[in-house]
Amino acid sequence: MSIPRPTDAELEILTVLWSRGPATVRAVHETITGRRPAQYTTVLKQLQIMDEKGLVKRDESERAHVYTAAQPREATQAQLAGDLLARGFAGSATSLLLGALSAKKPSKKELAELRKFLDDYEGRR
Repeated sequence: MSIPRPTDAELEILTVLWSRGPATVRAVHETITGRRPAQYTTVLKQLQIMDEKGLVKRDESERAHVYTAAQPREATQAQLAGDLLARGFAGSATSLLLGALSAKKPSKKELAELRKFLDDYEGRR
């Protein structure tokens, strides 16, 4: 079973879980409201939906349920990048990378990481 692509709201919650680790609804809600207004019940409902979709896992062993991301950040990012590559760039990794680089100027550190990744990638071929 493949996990569905997260919506923007779901991705916001996943980002909280990846940063904090396992968290209660209250902890996720507090983190989100530190950035923008959000209703507790909305965050709760979103987490319940995400559990049904397989995006998060719920531990019901304690009174307050604890949620964790079902997939690591890297797996979700790869899924999102693959989807964007197919839908927005006709499968061209070059176009995707050039589009990303033209949208936001990368730091010297990011460029060094890209160079290292490309060198390592070529070495595996």
